[in-house]
Amino acid sequence: MTQPFRRNAVLCASPSGLHRLAYVEWGDAANPRVLVCVHGLTRCARDFDPLARALADRYRVVCPDMPGRGESDWLKNPMDYATPTYLNSVVTLIARLGVDAVDWVGTSMGGLIGMALASLDKTPVRRLVLNEAGPVVMAQALDRIGTYVGKAPPFPDFDAAVRYVRAVSAPFGPHTDDEWRFLTEHVIRRQPDGTFRVHYDPAIAVPFDAETPHQDLELWAVWEAIRCPTFVIRGERSDLLARETVERMRTTGPRAQAVELAEVGHAPTLMHDDQIAVVREFLLRG
Repeated sequence: MTQPFRRNAVLCASPSGLHRLAYVEWGDAANPRVLVCVHGLTRCARDFDPLARALADRYRVVCPDMPGRGESDWLKNPMDYATPTYLNSVVTLIARLGVDAVDWVGTSMGGLIGMALASLDKTPVRRLVLNEAGPVVMAQALDRIGTYVGKAPPFPDFDAAVRYVRAVSAPFGPHTDDEWRFLTEHVIRRQPDGTFRVHYDPAIAVPFDAETPHQDLELWAVWEAIRCPTFVIRGERSDLLARETVERMRTTGPRAQAVELAEVGHAPTLMHDDQIAVVREFLLRG
């Protein structure tokens, strides 16, 4: 069966050399209206399959694997797993796409990258959706994430991998068994010995754990520089994005619109119809 998306890649630069950034693309390749969707710390481009499928009638939807994840190359220097490398990679990607402006959906790390890009002079970001991301990232969430990043064991079979993903990703909220299997299949790989391993560079934990215990990460100066229309999604049970932070985001910087999703923590997967609907409504408004 023909895939509903296309696979491609672009060559990017980091301080330690060149790396291949892979991405999947949905919708009409000639559509000048482009939506870039960027995943969280240990996730991958395929997380956005349901959202991309729902928006491909209106957008050319482009979902990259950030360096060290999915089908993209791993970096030679672990300390290059940082915002400057990610910004360079997505700017190179946008140049490859041949457009002057994009809309952006970013989950967690992908939202922080989107904030950084949107804050720059001459930014290509036209509309910005931050899914569980904001100018204060709370230390308690960073410490929780640090307990599993780069530390996943090998799994004897696929079902064991699913149980692991369900455990570490429990804050994603309620999902069906099939949805948990989907959230697992694209972030693990079968090994030659028949076991399964999480498929990202374990070295992404090196810069993440450079400060332990973590302190709150504050990016208000970045936030204040953003001028494009911005929409914030917060999980009701989030330990990363405080309700007080979202309230301040409503009245400062781009004066974001916001929604809080019940029964979800960090972070909504944007797989369900109600979550997709709020994103679509914001992006297509006006």
